[in-house]
Amino acid sequence: MTTIRSTYKRNGQLRYRAGLHDLFRSCSGAVSGSLALTTLFGSYVFLQFTVLGLCNHAGEGFLPTEQREMVYYTLQVFVILGYLAHSLLFCRLHEKYRRSAAICCHSLFLISAVMLLALSQASLLYVICSMTAAFLLGEIGGAVHHRMSLEAANGAAVARCMGLGSAAAVVLQYLFQIRRGVTPLLPVIMGAAFLLLLFMLTDRNTEAAAEQTGQPQKTSSRSLISAVLIASVFILFTCFYNETIHHLQIRSEYTSANVYSWPRLMLVPGYLLFAVIGDRKNGKYVPVASLCIMLTALLNAVLIGNAGTYWLNMCLFYFAIAAFTSYYHLTFWRLAPGTGHPAFWAPFGRMLDSAMVLFTGAIRLSELPAAAVLGLDIAGVALIILLMAVNGDFNLSAATEAASLNKTEDHSTALPDAPDVVLAEAEILPDLTASELSADTRETPPLLEPEEALERMQERFSLTRREAEVLRELVLTDDTQAAISERLSIQVRTLQNHVTQIYRKTDVTSRVRLTALYHETRLRS
Repeated sequence: MTTIRSTYKRNGQLRYRAGLHDLFRSCSGAVSGSLALTTLFGSYVFLQFTVLGLCNHAGEGFLPTEQREMVYYTLQVFVILGYLAHSLLFCRLHEKYRRSAAICCHSLFLISAVMLLALSQASLLYVICSMTAAFLLGEIGGAVHHRMSLEAANGAAVARCMGLGSAAAVVLQYLFQIRRGVTPLLPVIMGAAFLLLLFMLTDRNTEAAAEQTGQPQKTSSRSLISAVLIASVFILFTCFYNETIHHLQIRSEYTSANVYSWPRLMLVPGYLLFAVIGDRKNGKYVPVASLCIMLTALLNAVLIGNAGTYWLNMCLFYFAIAAFTSYYHLTFWRLAPGTGHPAFWAPFGRMLDSAMVLFTGAIRLSELPAAAVLGLDIAGVALIILLMAVNGDFNLSAATEAASLNKTEDHSTALPDAPDVVLAEAEILPDLTASELSADTRETPPLLEPEEALERMQERFSLTRREAEVLRELVLTDDTQAAISERLSIQVRTLQNHVTQIYRKTDVTSRVRLTALYHETRLRS
């Protein structure tokens, strides 16, 4: 008897150590994956801000005021063309040639950026390099947005990566380009960001891992149209002030009215806010938070022209920009995988941003009276509220009740929003848990076959094909993450992302509860 007890104790210790090892490996994998995505998007945003900041000075001291404003709008056209070029290349170019095309685009972009740093702004060559850099920046941006969309389909915390990466990019640009001007350290940081982008967008292993996603849920036309309309109103809301400041800074030679002054740092808390809430309940709180910020920033239209309220308006302006940018990034990243052209829809929010700048410039929105602009803003708010009501964006009670239920019922973990950690903890549990659960279900004969029950769960919770495969492994086996990922031929981090999505869709917080839900489905008539 003593020998049996000591053997059981020794086996228990071995299982506990193995469980801790899997827990550590899963946590380190999740952290490294999030850090890579944060670095990828942060590097791109830093290059976008820095290069477009240089391009916006094209023609200064060389072209008259009217033509310099046309240069600004022409840059937006080239950015849009760059995004469309990536979408076209991805659809038409064979897979084995995409890496070579990406390296070529990165090389041309590097040359253009170097020339922008070296040339005088008062030259035609500087204007040509600005247009080239804007086009290539759009092409590279299309690849970055597409990658973020694929990661979102795999269950990655894209809001956190976007928010932290964007906030870091804003701080770096402010310190090394705006605060101190073009210093020798700026090209070094730009070069580091460029190399990081080049490596992560052309590395075959990371690209293969990002594309390992199951059949995503099909995106309805109504969802796309609604997202386009809401994003358009959000962008239009900021365009009036953006146009006004742009005209002022050109006419004052970028000195007395500078869009790059210290209120630009208000982008940071805006991005961090959505980094915190953007991944909760699959982005359920993002639309409502964006609407609340829009209501707060309604002062935008009536604070123009008063020197005492200028800085307050700038702060509201940048905070709103961070909110609206976060909204359309996260929305289109999550909708794109279910469309027929994900490479086109993933960066659609950014293309829409540039398109709205062109539209408002064409109708001279900044020259309208403040009362007219305020009326348009109020009408936009009413339209957004109507669209969000139809979409069910205000129905937060279900998400809140589910979170409360998980918190009161599950005392085994203090991290209800970290399912990959809970998965590892469930694997540390002894086999008796699953055995006892199976013994309880044997008393009543099952009414559904296992495969039929799994199909019913897939349909009920809108699971993708890959998520359904992971669900089968979780509820029908006691294998570890490493064994499951090897059998499914996916990385452990990708498996954790799928488990995260399954837990969120089924409103459970552990593998044991997921198994219980599976047995409930089998017994349900």
